[in-house]
Amino acid sequence: MPLGQALFDAIQPRRDALLSSLRSLVEHESPSLDKPALDGLAHTIGKRFEALGGRVDLIANEIGGLHVRARFGPETGEKPALVIGHYDTVWPMGTLAMMPFRVEGNVAFGPGIFDMKASLTLIEAALEAIRSLGLSHPRPLVVLFTSDEEIGSLRSRKLIESEALASAFTLVVEPPLSNGGLKTARKGNGMFNLSLEGRASHAGVEPEKGRNAIVELAHQILAIQAIARPEVGTTLNVGVIAGGSASNVVPAHASAEIDARIISASEATRVDAEMRALRPITPDIQLTLTGGFNRPPMERTPAVIGLYERVKAIGATLGLDLTEGSTGGASDGNFTAALGIPTIDGLGCPGADAHGVNEHILVDGLLERAALMAALLLGL
Repeated sequence: MPLGQALFDAIQPRRDALLSSLRSLVEHESPSLDKPALDGLAHTIGKRFEALGGRVDLIANEIGGLHVRARFGPETGEKPALVIGHYDTVWPMGTLAMMPFRVEGNVAFGPGIFDMKASLTLIEAALEAIRSLGLSHPRPLVVLFTSDEEIGSLRSRKLIESEALASAFTLVVEPPLSNGGLKTARKGNGMFNLSLEGRASHAGVEPEKGRNAIVELAHQILAIQAIARPEVGTTLNVGVIAGGSASNVVPAHASAEIDARIISASEATRVDAEMRALRPITPDIQLTLTGGFNRPPMERTPAVIGLYERVKAIGATLGLDLTEGSTGGASDGNFTAALGIPTIDGLGCPGADAHGVNEHILVDGLLERAALMAALLLGL
């Protein structure tokens, strides 16, 4: 029997068990900033990986939740495969009351199910299938699930990069593209904060003594938008502004939050330099810029293309036609790809409406992607 068929045959009878496992993950709410909830789920995930034969470390994180690392296979000199994901979600505690886990035919709903708790179940199913068939990985395997991806991976970045540098390649179990395609390129992203300090005065009695921070902000917004180069994929979005205290007071304070997206490291360098070169138009107003780029772009390099071609070929043995594409969103795969480590993203479960009230996955897709992950762990 072909290996692909054997993997499908090992996974498909476990459909109900996998949905039950997934339900328990979804119903353990895990907002990115709720350390007790995150730590509790980290212990649960760790126990699951231990039951699959993993050597588990729960890595301390004083501010956020514990990070979960599980090692499988023999301790050899060969570089391991690295599989990365996250278990934090954007949903606040109590979301289950309005968005309960439910299954309707081939669709399963719930907060965080698509992004990305189904991926945890997917990896479990893949490892279980490999064990049930008496097979073993050709190289060591490291599975890393972090607790802060949704808020920028500020605490986990060094850990992710360290594991990636020690690995042969990285498989990222973020959701796929809307057509099921894998992600071979992602934009990098940054967040800048611009604060303006002017001078307050009475808008009717002596407006000339004031220095209007809101008017100055309007000038700066136009200057910021001029930095964008949408024709090459560089965008800047002034998404939040604030300022002023009363309509009859010349405002002394204003601020803006700016989202920046780029597709190349050179554009990140240019945008950062031009943002820091902003200067006030209005005399006696001070500008303060903080923030910067958080994730470098995941560029479609020869290393990424080479890994994609191998993944596509393995997928074909399961009857899958795996396409590729790019997205404006960033993930932890940006970090690993920027280090030159061959990286493929979008290997998670098909579904839709990430971060939305109809967030869901396709159950058949969960089984299919679990078989694919097992085949990749055996074939790469």
